[in-house]
Amino acid sequence: MKYWLMKSEPNVWSIDQQKKAGSKGTAWDGVRNYQAANNLKQMSRGDLCFFYHSNIGKEIVGIVEVIKTAFVDVTDPDKRFVAVQVKFKQKLNQPVTLENIKKTKELQDLSLVKQSRLSVTSIDPKSWKILCKMGKL
Repeated sequence: MKYWLMKSEPNVWSIDQQKKAGSKGTAWDGVRNYQAANNLKQMSRGDLCFFYHSNIGKEIVGIVEVIKTAFVDVTDPDKRFVAVQVKFKQKLNQPVTLENIKKTKELQDLSLVKQSRLSVTSIDPKSWKILCKMGKL
């Protein structure tokens, strides 16, 4: 299993909307950055992803699970980009803010800190555990 972080603007798609989507989940589409799209292509069924509210909030708020691997993104008219299907797993007991992530020495190498504009990034297992602990899971 691999771990990831996926960003969404909560006024566009929030963790609560993801939860309401139920067990069928939703397509994580609209990714138009090649590096982020390559990360989507590397995802496997069962991988876990932090759900990050970007722009508004700037915090990790929950976890989603990949239930379908990369397929053609129907929102891409040129059919060059992919999407994955994810379902809600759980909310964090306490959101983990970007500010607190930046203050944590062990998390300084995260793409979230170093490449802040990238919408889909990998998370190493050690950092995943630290972030889960910060989120009171």
